[in-house]
Amino acid sequence: MMIAESVRFALTGVMANKMRSILTTLGILIGIASVIILLAVGAGTSNAIKAQIGKLGTNVLTVSRQTTAGGRAAGGGQAVTGPRSRGTNLTLQDMAALTDPVMAPDVAATAPVVTAQNVTGTYQDATHAVATFVGTTPSYFSISNDTLAAGSYFSDGDASSGTAVAVIGNTVAQDLVGTSVTSAVGQTIALNGQNFVVSGVLAQKGSSGLNDPDDIVVIPYSAAQDKFTGYSPSLASITVQAKSADVMNQAQNEVQMILDARHNVTSANRDYQVRNQAQILTTATTTTATLTILLGAVAGISLLVGGIGVMNIMLVTVTERTREIGIRKAIGASRGSIVSQFLIESLIISLIGGVLGIAAGYIGSAFPLLGTQPEVQWWTVWLSFLVSAAIGLIFGIYPANKAAKLRPIDALRYE
Repeated sequence: MMIAESVRFALTGVMANKMRSILTTLGILIGIASVIILLAVGAGTSNAIKAQIGKLGTNVLTVSRQTTAGGRAAGGGQAVTGPRSRGTNLTLQDMAALTDPVMAPDVAATAPVVTAQNVTGTYQDATHAVATFVGTTPSYFSISNDTLAAGSYFSDGDASSGTAVAVIGNTVAQDLVGTSVTSAVGQTIALNGQNFVVSGVLAQKGSSGLNDPDDIVVIPYSAAQDKFTGYSPSLASITVQAKSADVMNQAQNEVQMILDARHNVTSANRDYQVRNQAQILTTATTTTATLTILLGAVAGISLLVGGIGVMNIMLVTVTERTREIGIRKAIGASRGSIVSQFLIESLIISLIGGVLGIAAGYIGSAFPLLGTQPEVQWWTVWLSFLVSAAIGLIFGIYPANKAAKLRPIDALRYE
């Protein structure tokens, strides 16, 4: 009965000052909505990064050679400046050694990579600056999780003989041909003036920020060496696929052991480097988790401000209703009933703001923010609801205790 009476008095107090209650509720609403939306942005960013890395393959190792200072590196690398480093070659023989089932039992497949910079594609009157240009073998497509939207891949025979065929990404196909990607198959495009027949168009992967994995041209590695980089025994890199994501570290150790022996180097003076895609994923996940925590902390500040607003309004309410408190205590109201009345009033304001904030958070998360589609996680909804209730209790305790401590004689004399 005491609780029901306290709820009735609390609702009466909330309704007696509608505008003030609405503005106080608005502070909680904004805080809760901010928490949900910003945490959703963090989750959306994290999942987008994971998806992009996953499209490139989570069980992929990239063996890159060190470039030498003082000029253009072999295999299509860019010129570098600075102290001269030890020269290095990654060869087809190195790649073949990495597929040894005895020395490298955890390696599933390998592919050579030859790159070239500043490649421009032309078709009729259209031109396109290619972001990623790769010369390789057909195994590169399966390792990179590439699928075809139209046409076919080139063959191993094309790769070794240097046939002038190309597999292009969706962005390249759209910019050059401009119609459906299917119509690009069989067309002859010029790459830096060299004619290539489009054998296939890769399925769209989707861009992420400044990186567009669909802006790519893949040709046979021998054609790339012959027409773009100049024939060289050195590859830009070797792409290695481990048998599963669980044996990435073992596969990396096997690759390093084989190449150390072939290049006569040790871990202290290696002339190559191995990039582990799983480690990149871990680093990206850690970074986005930190970002999410920062976003949550920023949103938490707005919640704190909303809670202070609740306390401020409740203190004003206690001051305005001092005589009412005195009358209630004079006719026998206990200290507990006074505390519960104002605590429940504070709780009601906070919970209404919390529920409306959750709704606003869901609505706000339906729209992309800074190029990222927010993803609301169920635990943030429950957390927001509990936080709104906690705000009502924590920031309502002091005003409620202040009201309960008033002496009836002082309260009745208050003007």
